[in-house]
Amino acid sequence: MEDDIYKTIEETYEGSFSEKRSKFVSLAIPVNSEEEVKSHLDELRKIYYDARHICWAYHIGTDEVKFRANDDGEPSGTAGRPILGQIRSFELTDILIAVVRYFGGIKLGTGGLVVAYKAAAANALEQAVIVEKTINETVSITFEYPFMNEVMRIVKEMEPTILSQNFEMSCAMTLQIRRSQIELLRNRLSKVQSLLFVDEHDDTEI
Repeated sequence: MEDDIYKTIEETYEGSFSEKRSKFVSLAIPVNSEEEVKSHLDELRKIYYDARHICWAYHIGTDEVKFRANDDGEPSGTAGRPILGQIRSFELTDILIAVVRYFGGIKLGTGGLVVAYKAAAANALEQAVIVEKTINETVSITFEYPFMNEVMRIVKEMEPTILSQNFEMSCAMTLQIRRSQIELLRNRLSKVQSLLFVDEHDDTEI
């Protein structure tokens, strides 16, 4: 896979797994920040208030990756880590998987718990529609009006997304394009007389 493409989900998917009367409900949820993770977990605790455990793991970002796994009272390493392992196995990011356990009265043992949480997480991901997105970079430029046609010809040929444009006094545009194309775009634009690069930054497609 190209290094400016990543895989994720765009909506919530639910899976399940049962073992020795214990029921595991799994939810794969798209997230973009740790704040979103906390909000979703708070909501799940309200919805599944009668569950014994809500174990989870998340993976966020492409360059500066953030991830965490939580066993929520299950024996260490038996829940959050297998869930995170499935996220990595499917090569996903910007995702939270929570697995809700309703205890059925029969202990599964550490090995049984690992299998159950892994299977529940995998089942949610098997239901999911996985999408590919690009890692984009953004650049802002200003130029004089007589060079408008030259700039617009480059924009038409390279097809960056135009995030903003203003042609009143001087001309200004903010463009976004996938990372693998940013240097070519900058090089072509730099040949336009009077053009100035105002700023540029990385931006992952939302």
